[in-house]
Amino acid sequence: MQPVLRVGLTGGIGSGKSTVCRMFTDMDVPVIDADEVARQLTGPDQPALRLIAEAFGASSLTASGELNREYLRSLVFNDDTARTRLENILHPLIYKEIKSRTRLLDHPYCIICIPLLIEKHAQDKVDRVLVIDAPEEQQILRACKRDHTDRINIMRIMQAQTTRANRLAEADDIIHNDGDMASLQRQVIVLHSAYNKMASGRSGLDTPGN
Repeated sequence: MQPVLRVGLTGGIGSGKSTVCRMFTDMDVPVIDADEVARQLTGPDQPALRLIAEAFGASSLTASGELNREYLRSLVFNDDTARTRLENILHPLIYKEIKSRTRLLDHPYCIICIPLLIEKHAQDKVDRVLVIDAPEEQQILRACKRDHTDRINIMRIMQAQTTRANRLAEADDIIHNDGDMASLQRQVIVLHSAYNKMASGRSGLDTPGN
């Protein structure tokens, strides 16, 4: 079976990653969400949960023994050492699971949504980088509405991410999410056709990063 073409979808907060992923899903394209994989790997009785508890203590778990996501989110946002420690636990497990899932796919290409793909220098885990781009003011407004928070919190998150210019410089493909839904859909359809053609022209050899 020919290896699936792996398209790494990324973008800043409020750029529209989830919306674009849903559009690909609606066209029967397999979508693997790294955040969802992380949630599954840190569920009850999962090995990652035990490793996190050993690394961060009892406070990393709730009274019912589940992952205390709010505590960890606050901890790693303000402590680079803690964030690196958590990433060293989770990232190898996440990429191993993504790799396993892509190997099982019988489809020309798949979308792998990795919000911090560029920040974590994980471009070698995919074959193409698709950036969902939006003006920063639109990002702020969308994220504030979605997360029911204020501009300051969203801007703090944006400052912790790579710059818009750097993200665009790393892109193989770009979807501009600065218009209406019809415009967004048209861009997705164009890329869908392009990715199918790319996949059909690939050799049966395994791709880098597998």
